[in-house]
Amino acid sequence: MRLHLSIHLEDNTEVLSSFGDEPLEFCIGDGTLAPGLESLLTGLRAGADDHILAEGAAVYGEPDPALIHVLDSADLPPDFQFVPGRVMLFDTPGGQQTAGTLLAETESGVRVDFNHPLSRRGLRIRVHVLRVG
Repeated sequence: MRLHLSIHLEDNTEVLSSFGDEPLEFCIGDGTLAPGLESLLTGLRAGADDHILAEGAAVYGEPDPALIHVLDSADLPPDFQFVPGRVMLFDTPGGQQTAGTLLAETESGVRVDFNHPLSRRGLRIRVHVLRVG
């Protein structure tokens, strides 16, 4: 499938767009897109230019309370500044990086939500299908 895709938040903040750039090219099921996003594209034909309203949980999965953690202040970068709602990258024990949303400061550190940053948001998605198959 070859298409242009954009995702905007409720306040019109653009979080992703291929419009004005190279289109995305992938096969359904290859892991390029989240399964929930792929399901919104299933059945679209070449030439389709659709606007879709979706809940982030339907696209990126239901938030899991077990993915909210308190990080000790000693584990934060020296120049760390708490900004509620800020999304930042954290190093995992396995050496990879994962995004976390800053929720609150605590006595011992910072409460961080490691669910997908868009899973709790309302989304406006635009997709323009250039080619199927």
